[in-house]
Amino acid sequence: MESNKDKLSKIPEVRAQRTLEGYDGFNNYIQSIQKKFREQKHFKLTRAQSDYINTYNGLTPKIARKWVELDSYFGKKMMEDKLLTRVPEKVYIEKLLVEKDKSFHIWGKIFENEKLHSFWLPRVALIKSQETEKVEIDYEKYSHRPPLEHQIESIEKLASHKKYILADDMGLGKTTSTVIAALESGVERVLIVCPASLKINWKREIQNYTEKSISIVEGKKWESADFVIINYDILKNFHDIKNKEESIILQEGFDLVVVDEAHYIQNVQAKRTKLINDIINSIGKVWLLTGTPMTSRPINYYNLLNLVESPVAYNWMAYVIRYCEGYQFNVGNRRVWNVTGSSNLTELRDRTKTHVLRRLKKDILDLPDKIITPVYLNLKSKEYVALMGEYYDWMEDDREKKSLTVQFSMLMKIRQIIAENKIKETCELVENIIEQGKKVIVFTNFTNTLNQIADHFGKKAVKLDGKMNKISRQNSVDQFQENDKVRVFVGNLKAAGVGITLTAAEAVIMNDLSFVPSDHSQAEDRAYRYGQKSNVSVFYPIFENSIEGIIYDILSQKKNVFETVMGDNEGRGDIMEQIINEISVRR
Repeated sequence: MESNKDKLSKIPEVRAQRTLEGYDGFNNYIQSIQKKFREQKHFKLTRAQSDYINTYNGLTPKIARKWVELDSYFGKKMMEDKLLTRVPEKVYIEKLLVEKDKSFHIWGKIFENEKLHSFWLPRVALIKSQETEKVEIDYEKYSHRPPLEHQIESIEKLASHKKYILADDMGLGKTTSTVIAALESGVERVLIVCPASLKINWKREIQNYTEKSISIVEGKKWESADFVIINYDILKNFHDIKNKEESIILQEGFDLVVVDEAHYIQNVQAKRTKLINDIINSIGKVWLLTGTPMTSRPINYYNLLNLVESPVAYNWMAYVIRYCEGYQFNVGNRRVWNVTGSSNLTELRDRTKTHVLRRLKKDILDLPDKIITPVYLNLKSKEYVALMGEYYDWMEDDREKKSLTVQFSMLMKIRQIIAENKIKETCELVENIIEQGKKVIVFTNFTNTLNQIADHFGKKAVKLDGKMNKISRQNSVDQFQENDKVRVFVGNLKAAGVGITLTAAEAVIMNDLSFVPSDHSQAEDRAYRYGQKSNVSVFYPIFENSIEGIIYDILSQKKNVFETVMGDNEGRGDIMEQIINEISVRR
């Protein structure tokens, strides 16, 4: 039978009182209760005090003795709850009495002139000092392709941070900066996640700076390397959140994850976002690259900020209330959050600047007025292979005269197949650009391609082809220039490449190539004309494993980007002859 003594020992207040009688620990809160217990004759323990003493009397507090920055949201909340006269920006922590999963019990003070006392704070209220490493980079080793001045800043920001967002405007060379930063940060194995259309570009850029091994993952075939490049869509083939032990990606021992076009993982409910979040959390070191403005819709950037452990993302509710004008409303029996707004954007920018580098082209002084970038792709088309076979058979048949004009005509269908196969990648590139709040021009030589691209964007696009009358053409130009809802201009390279002004665009995409260099330079300058206040980015998607790769090589005369394309010093016949001869040689 249980004795009275045993029964009493189960009462929390009795147990706590017995603990206080002999307590000689260093928890100041328990010490303060102990003092009252000894000095006040009628002092009685509350249940909360008793539970605290019984639970934590055996813990040794941690000495801190430092001021720690306080998250502004919690500072304001503390002012309201404690009726303070001003918002506290820091708290002084003498000791951490108790550390729980989501909160700290602190012995310290809120303002300088206060006495030390105990108080609880959520963990997320305290802003951790950022983990950085000092880096010294010898840029002489990159003298063959030296980074620009503005890229040096982004290289050093990335290399010195374990978790970081490089959010530079398009055309500022985020890929170059990231490759050099990875080489200088001491990592051995790098996983690069990007859209499928950018995989070859990443490989080429890495090859510009190192001889380390590189693999591009396709389908379900994994290939190990120092740099592994994979697109979003096939991540699920190599990582299963529910079965991490068999994750090929995690078994590889990557030191760093680079996520390009990181706005692809804004939606926390999307499967690819969950996959990448899980991979990043397992690997630890992550750099996120995105050209999308950080302030367009703040909710879209919560996941990115959370992944790099920005203090503003420690508390979702605080974030959406402060920066998304978040509020709740009833849907049936459920309470739902509306987080589509934006507010306090200047504050958001200021509070994220330790984890994010964001620069616009207009603010960078070392940029050319036109930034021309080839985007390398891989063509997969049985129709193309068949047509090229027919072309080579025809070329070997001596019975028919093969003038330059006839040969050019025979290649026309092949070039059209190339143009149509590129529509998906071109549309993806356009979507990335308009996501950044910019307008874009797309040029093509073929009517069917023009119509498909324009149809893809619906009311967001206007078009201009050779069949349109002057009034319709001018209407397309005016709509693009003046209507903010129209983001895309799709034009025939010949019909729209001369004589019109499209300075509303900051980007130009050449879906397919002409054999005449001046066609391209004139088309590029539809955006880069008097009245253009921004640098213009020009993109040339190139199927490098097709005759288009040959055309590209000749037009650029094997120089960086499209230097020859800018000039008019070669005649059409000379260029065509060079191209056709080279196609025959490279069979």
